[in-house]
Amino acid sequence: MNNRPIRVLIAKVGLDGHDRGAKVIAASLKDAGMEVIYTGLRQTPEMVVNAALQEDVDAIGVSILSGAHMTVFPAIINLLKEKNLHSILLTGGGIIPEDDMAVLTEMGVGRLFSPGTNTGDIASYIQEYVNTLRAQ
Repeated sequence: MNNRPIRVLIAKVGLDGHDRGAKVIAASLKDAGMEVIYTGLRQTPEMVVNAALQEDVDAIGVSILSGAHMTVFPAIINLLKEKNLHSILLTGGGIIPEDDMAVLTEMGVGRLFSPGTNTGDIASYIQEYVNTLRAQ
């Protein structure tokens, strides 16, 4: 059984400069007992996946408000597959239409959260996902 804390990388990808939400999520995940690595602004998908690999994370949370979600999430999921990082949960949130959320989920992206989501729900989702994976 893996008893180490859940490790989550929080990322802002692209030119989106609004990171208040990402910082709120990072703080709430820390409060829930997780180790959180925040990459800061203006990351590329490659930078995010490389940081996830180096930091040995269980999950990546991408905050996106720029409308580039249909580019960013597929790029990250493809890089995770290329590097055989299939056990890392890719989740996130921001301004993402429900139809796009459905398409991204079909591609392998985990649950996506809209603004106003209770941060406890996000923490619970990540904990349940990672603990289920660790129990296998």
